Order: sequence, then structure tokens, then C-alpha cells
Amino acid sequence: MNRHYTVTMLATVAMLIALEIVLTRFLSIQTPLIRIGFGFLPIAVIGMKYGPLQAGIAAAMADVIGFFLFSTFTYHPGFTITAFLTGVTYGLLLHKGRHQNILNIIFAVLIVTIAWNMFLDTFWLTQITGQGAIGFLAIRVLRTVIMLPLQIIFISAAANFGRKAKLV
Repeated sequence: MNRHYTVTMLATVAMLIALEIVLTRFLSIQTPLIRIGFGFLPIAVIGMKYGPLQAGIAAAMADVIGFFLFSTFTYHPGFTITAFLTGVTYGLLLHKGRHQNILNIIFAVLIVTIAWNMFLDTFWLTQITGQGAIGFLAIRVLRTVIMLPLQIIFISAAANFGRKAKLV
């Protein structure tokens, strides 16, 4: 893995972090329990292009920056852990040409939407609210059903575009 950080890489990652914040904080449907949006896409692109560590760090940075600049909810570091794990997952499964395999994209999205977003984020919500997980899971299952195919379609499209344009 190339650990050499170039100005181009840093600028690209910074712009994708900014895009993630805009897509997540301003162009998504958000309630206290769920958020439906396209903030996953810039993080998946960072994972494809730069790998798991860079995508994990970028996702965590986007979560913290977005929260402190624009959130009205309570900060919980668990959501930053989820963001980091999301970036790492995309990087592990989509970096170095692995994004060309639809099964890798599906597997990455399954891990992110089910393990991290549905279950781990539900755990963090129970810590914040003091309520049981069962009440949160019903609406989070609905979110997963909606987001799973959308993420697969959009990440596949980004991978195809990036491959044709020789970006990833």
C-alpha cells in the first residue's frame, strides 16, 4: 500500500469529505432515529481509490466535522467508530480493483448496512436514549431495506464511471 501522501491525494480526500458532509447533513432525510442519504458514496470512492485506512480516517473526520459544524443531536463517539468501520470496510473490499467485482460491492454494502448501520448504530442509540434496541430495530430494518439496493446501485455506478474515466 502506498503510504506516500501527495497534494493531489489530500485535496481529493478533502473534497470528498466535504461532499460527504453536504450529502449527509443537507441532502438527506434525517430523523433522530435514521438518516437516509447518499453520504456513503464519497467514502466508498475514497475506499476504492486510496484503501481502508484512508477511507476509515476520512469517514471518521467527516463524521466529527459534520457533527460539530451542523448537528443538533447529542455527540456520541460510537457513531464515529461506525463511520471509521464503514470506511475501512469499503477500503478492504473495494480497493485495488476489487470494486470491479459486483460480489465485493454487495458484500461491502451488506456489512455496512446490516452490521454497522443497523446493529452497531442501534446499540449506540440505546446508549444515548436508554431505550431498548427492539423499538429501534423496526425502523432501522426499513432503512436497511431501502438503502441496501440503493448503495449497491450507486457504488457500482461510481466504480464503473471511475474505471472508464481511469479515476479508480
